Amino acid sequence: MAAPAPPLAARHRWSWSALVDTPAGLGVAAVVVGVGAGAGAVVFRYLIYGVTLLATGQQDYAATPGAPWRWWPAIGPWFLLVVPVVGGLLYGPLVYRWAREARGHGVPEVMLAVAEHDGRIRPRVAVVKSLASALCIGTGGSVGREGPIVQIGSALGSSLGRWMRVPASRLRLLVACGAAGGISATFNAPIAGVFFALEIILLDFSLLSFLVVVTASAVANAVAQAVEGAGTFLVLPPFRVGSPWEYGLYAVVGLVGGLVGIAFTRTLYGAEDLADHLWRGPEWLRPAVGGVLLGLLLIVLPQMYGVGYPVLQGGVAGAYAFGFLLVLLVGKLVATSLTLAIGGSGGIFAPSLFLGAMAGTALGDAFGLVGGGPAGAYGLVGMAAVLAGATRAPITAVVIVAEITGEWDLIVPLMIAVVLATVVSRALSSETIYTLKLTRRGIHLHPPGTPRWSRRTAGEAAAPASGLDGTGRSLGTLRWSPVLAADRPLGAAADDLAAHAGPDGGLPVLSADRRRVVGVLRPDDLVARRNDVEPDHDEDPPCVVELPLTPTEWTPPAGFTLMESPADGPRMLLGPHSGLERLADSLPRPDQKP
Repeated sequence: MAAPAPPLAARHRWSWSALVDTPAGLGVAAVVVGVGAGAGAVVFRYLIYGVTLLATGQQDYAATPGAPWRWWPAIGPWFLLVVPVVGGLLYGPLVYRWAREARGHGVPEVMLAVAEHDGRIRPRVAVVKSLASALCIGTGGSVGREGPIVQIGSALGSSLGRWMRVPASRLRLLVACGAAGGISATFNAPIAGVFFALEIILLDFSLLSFLVVVTASAVANAVAQAVEGAGTFLVLPPFRVGSPWEYGLYAVVGLVGGLVGIAFTRTLYGAEDLADHLWRGPEWLRPAVGGVLLGLLLIVLPQMYGVGYPVLQGGVAGAYAFGFLLVLLVGKLVATSLTLAIGGSGGIFAPSLFLGAMAGTALGDAFGLVGGGPAGAYGLVGMAAVLAGATRAPITAVVIVAEITGEWDLIVPLMIAVVLATVVSRALSSETIYTLKLTRRGIHLHPPGTPRWSRRTAGEAAAPASGLDGTGRSLGTLRWSPVLAADRPLGAAADDLAAHAGPDGGLPVLSADRRRVVGVLRPDDLVARRNDVEPDHDEDPPCVVELPLTPTEWTPPAGFTLMESPADGPRMLLGPHSGLERLADSLPRPDQKP
């Protein structure tokens, strides 16, 4: 009797999986993801407009800051105290109950899904993130919509790929397609969408990845333009370099932008730490209670309401005096950090651009005293500099600012500033604003495809070191040099071990504060981790010893064997740690003749 045919849906998924294994089939899937990401970006934008309209009576309250409440003008600005609280009461329980990964700015979760989970993102994330971020931004949250749409588009790509049962390598590509499509449709910046996906999400610039992501980005952009029309995202007067000496001033903007990017990162996570320390109630209620503080800030500075692109554009166009630019800079730094610290849902992309615009334009006002040209040009360059300083994605930063403004005449100043901002950021911090969120949770990202054993850290694999008490303080003298940091990836630690192994074949591993020894990493620990088993740290671990000059007829004691080594290299001996004293006694003394 013939076996029953598989269900129709299963046969379709099998056919799709086989199709996506071909370049043409992958291109078709990229088109589908691009359509979904483009449509998702449009729907998400109108969701924000709708919530803002209901909450304030304005489609974008930042365009008319301080306007009375349309539904009850007599209440004055005090409605701003209530609106964030109501918003928090809506999106707080939504995120807590249905998709807690929708909290925050979204991009780190996509990076984690691609690097560690082969691109698997729960389908519900797209829906929950759309609603939660629209509620947060529409009720005053001072965050961006780009991070959410990246997570939304990526969730759509992941859902499609998992339905088609594509292999992990293809699933990661479809997630990147969703991210590229989201940026492309949101900013009307198809080139920047491509580089964002390759530089931040996928960490892969192969030809296949490039072609597929380009396809999705272009399709998403076409979908968004069909609904909202073409044109640059920001409308600014044309800027250009007036004289060669201005390049030096743009370099200063780059240096300051890198510092502002680092300040933004540290302020953001410092605010989260403070909120975590102070809050003792249920997590779902935290956005509503914190909304009181956000409302007070909005009463004082209503320009911080929502994404704030009208204020950004006004700042670069010269609508604000020097002092107020600095007020807006500090206000945005506080407002965005507060929004995310209380559990809000939104991105840090737009706030980074906002901070850069205010800082750069303020510098431009100062440079104008010495004939430095229009201040807005420095504000535009500052946008890219702060974005690069925070995200450390220099290609994306240069391209996206040029695309959203159409100011391609400033491409060289943009490049100069972004390079310097990236250098400053890297010199002051080993993490970006995205990776730090994961590192604080003990997660260290690795490029997709990295062997899982090498994703562990030296601290995880190290064996307890003899001669240490329970706190890691030395009871004797450790003679090894150099040392390993506890968070050193095992792949890099293996190279260090091969080049600098200590007298017992290992290297000491120090805690993050470098104040105590947490253990010793030896070759057997690496082998055990490579085989995905826990090393057997017994009382008598093996060790490798470098021999001094010894007579060729000298015989090692029992338990020790000579290891193979280059003819001109040192002689190495493998044996038990407990036999080191016995080995030392058997070695000929310097004055002993062969």
